[in-house]
Amino acid sequence: MINKDYRYYIPKTGKRRTSWYKKYWPRKKHVPWMIALGCINILAAGIGFTLYGRELSAYPASPLAQIDHLTLATIASHQPPPPLLTIEQPTATIQKPQITASKSPTWRNITIKEGDNLSRIFARLGLSARQVHEVMSLGNPVRSLARLRPGQLLQIKLKKDNGSRRLTALRLNFSPIKYLEVLAEEDKFKAKQISRNIETRIETIAGSIKSSLSEDGLQAGLTNKQVIELTQIFGWDIDFALDLRPGDNFKVLFEEHYFQNKKLQNGPILAAEFTNHGKTFQAIRYTDASGHTGYYTPAGLSMRKAFLRTPVNYARISSHFNLRRKHPVLNRIRAHKGVDYAAPIGTPVKAAGNGKVLFVGRKGGYGKAIVLQHGAKYSTLYGHLSRFKRGLKAGNKVKQGATIGYVGQTGLATGPHLHYEFLVNGVHRNPLTVKLPQAAPIPHQLKQDFQKHAAKLDAQLDAADTAIVLNQSVKHQPN
Repeated sequence: MINKDYRYYIPKTGKRRTSWYKKYWPRKKHVPWMIALGCINILAAGIGFTLYGRELSAYPASPLAQIDHLTLATIASHQPPPPLLTIEQPTATIQKPQITASKSPTWRNITIKEGDNLSRIFARLGLSARQVHEVMSLGNPVRSLARLRPGQLLQIKLKKDNGSRRLTALRLNFSPIKYLEVLAEEDKFKAKQISRNIETRIETIAGSIKSSLSEDGLQAGLTNKQVIELTQIFGWDIDFALDLRPGDNFKVLFEEHYFQNKKLQNGPILAAEFTNHGKTFQAIRYTDASGHTGYYTPAGLSMRKAFLRTPVNYARISSHFNLRRKHPVLNRIRAHKGVDYAAPIGTPVKAAGNGKVLFVGRKGGYGKAIVLQHGAKYSTLYGHLSRFKRGLKAGNKVKQGATIGYVGQTGLATGPHLHYEFLVNGVHRNPLTVKLPQAAPIPHQLKQDFQKHAAKLDAQLDAADTAIVLNQSVKHQPN
């Protein structure tokens, strides 16, 4: 134990303490060993420096060290003789290389990404916010730059101007044949929309059905988009989910657009023919003087009916219209007043015709359902949906073919499918066999012009008859 003044140590013993316990033993005083060690180090350093100085004295001095002050003064007093010929060297500063006008800038291709806008793109390229303002202040021609969509191609040319970057040109492609161009001219920007001078060619593709229109159409040379267009043209007369048979055949006449002998894209289908169950349907594309375009039969009747025969693409019928069907869930006889189209969950469901939304929500065994009213006479129901189109509500008007919901398995359903009902004056009718009302035909005053137009396209379709067996395309020269 140490007392408060740290000078005495009080030893401890066991339980019994000796008589000398209360005696204080003085602590032994020790010489500070750090001071002693420091003195030894100083002495060793002194000896080392003495020996090192002796070693240096043994080496000769360097040449510069041997030059005394007198020698330096002598050298300074003598000037070198003047040169025989003096050439004055101009002083020059080294500058960083700059981009010259002879080096034309190249296009930078930028694919628009999610969340991109012109300000962010310019900032990434080192362009100032002022240039964004200058471009966007050009008005209507550049309005599309404020609505950039992911996947669009933006092309930009830059140059360096006094250490900063400057936009020289910009292009935004609307389609393979139309684009926006912004050019820098005399420190100002000018914008215009340009359509390329394209060459239009006509092609005919013919094929026959072995398994499905999707597979056999692609095999014949049609694109996915053209297959969908074909189902839309004939969808009022042919149920492509049910009616196709091996041996059915088709012919399609369409435009191709070329620029500098390079194909840009396919144009619209001009005419088409589809033979189903031995019955041939023909469609002619016609645009009237007011700019309205539609597909018509050779007699001038509209191909479009007031209703689609099938409100969902690429589906199969899993249950038909049957008033005496045994319900698969309830296990009892219950009328099935519609048609079930089996399709993957999330498949878009289309409005069968123009109309008004009467109901959106849950409806008993139908699960999530939509009811549309088409005038005073017709109504349609779409059941077992997984979800509705965003923003759809009762009272909304919808157009034929517009997506209103998505296939699901809500309500009393054993698998994902669309339940579709068609009512005439409140009475359920078979959607597959009910006679659908026709759309307006070609007006009488345009009948002669239409027939002339239809005869020309029909002759080009006939040229593809021999190609059905060969399953090849036929080229036509544009008129």
